[in-house]
Amino acid sequence: MTYSREAAQNLATSVLIYMAERPDLMAGFLEASGLNPQDLRKIAADPEIALHVLDFLLEDDRRVLDAAADLTIPPGDLMQARTALAGPGSYGWDV
Repeated sequence: MTYSREAAQNLATSVLIYMAERPDLMAGFLEASGLNPQDLRKIAADPEIALHVLDFLLEDDRRVLDAAADLTIPPGDLMQARTALAGPGSYGWDV
């Protein structure tokens, strides 16, 4: 699937909700991002957080596979959504 920016942001919102339902995963995201829960609540709807949410998830293959299974999407969709938000080559790879 090719993601539009809006569809990618919607997927990132679903990922954020998925992480919120898993306290250990959310704690890892908060620690990695330097955010506290109150800050995250304030910026959760901000499109800029979407890229950070996907980046965190994509750092670990197990996270990707578990989230994709739970969200019933192909694992590659998560990277496609990230690319839609940041642009091709933005992850250090050439297109």
